[in-house]
Amino acid sequence: MAEAGDAPPRTVSEGPLPPERVCAGAELPERGRAVVWDVLLWGRPARAFALRFDGKVVAYLNRCVHVPTEMDWQDGEFLDIDRRWILCSIHGAAYEPASGRCVGGPCGRGKLTALRVEERDGEVYWYPSRDIAPVRFDEAPHPPPSAP
Repeated sequence: MAEAGDAPPRTVSEGPLPPERVCAGAELPERGRAVVWDVLLWGRPARAFALRFDGKVVAYLNRCVHVPTEMDWQDGEFLDIDRRWILCSIHGAAYEPASGRCVGGPCGRGKLTALRVEERDGEVYWYPSRDIAPVRFDEAPHPPPSAP
């Protein structure tokens, strides 16, 4: 009989994953520095960020639509000098913070990949999806599949 700690990780097919804590809401000042954290995008390491804009917490993958590279010019710094747009530090693609929609530069009609976030009881949480999962630093890595 398996112990409770021996259960395999939950998958989306088994139902939605529980929300993951990002930070205390007070750590996200209005139009200030974002909180950045590690995620898995299709099973590969990636980064995500959350920031507060016009009183609402928004979160996106830290990945420019134009070129899949991290956008912050310093850790957690995504907004332009006027604190109006999310700006990619590499080629200057500009995104609307509320929607992630491209508003200028080489990102065309693209849109940042949004993560579902919620602020409740003074804490900010994000919800894993089929494609974007939390990184579990305390779990042993899964063994590679065996060759046929």
